[in-house]
Amino acid sequence: MLGSMEGAAARVNYLDGIRRLRELSVNDHERSLAVPADEEFVERGKAGDDSALDVLVKRHHAAVYRVALSILSDEGAAQDVAQDTFIKGFRVIAGFRGEASFRTWILTIAANEARGVIRRIGRRKEMSIDMLGPVHSEAKGPDERAVIASEAARARMMMEQLPEKQRLAIAFRVDEGLSFREVGEMIGSSESAARVNYFHGIRRLRDLME
Repeated sequence: MLGSMEGAAARVNYLDGIRRLRELSVNDHERSLAVPADEEFVERGKAGDDSALDVLVKRHHAAVYRVALSILSDEGAAQDVAQDTFIKGFRVIAGFRGEASFRTWILTIAANEARGVIRRIGRRKEMSIDMLGPVHSEAKGPDERAVIASEAARARMMMEQLPEKQRLAIAFRVDEGLSFREVGEMIGSSESAARVNYFHGIRRLRDLME
């Protein structure tokens, strides 16, 4: 009887050991697949690692381009702004303190660069919301759905009639899925003001399209 109990206990210990080994193996595998955060590449870039800066460009170039395009509505000019954004950003990256995410920081530079182009050429271009996508944070209300779900072409035409901060708030929320805090950082306002600009813009668009 004692022998059988000892045998059962041994089997339990053996199986428990196998389970623990499997868990450790899975955890090690997951850690090996973990993607380093932007901050790691920023610190390496500050130390002079150009390959780390290349990674940041690959990760964020598309979003930087979309922000520039949403303001300029000119593909060539948006490409130039995207390039200038990374050149300027990496020139001053030593001053990046991580108070905002690198993504928000570089997109803010892109928006400022695009506005600078508009000031230099003395004209405003039509905003683009062709790449309509899901909003990732707060639930969409009926006003928002009425604008986003239909008549995107008409909405794009009506965007020019909105005040700048309302236009940008809508573009950054819709095209980039930014949070209201990030939108506020992008347009130079508080989170609550960004929220107000966004929903006022959506309501104004609905009224214009009725």
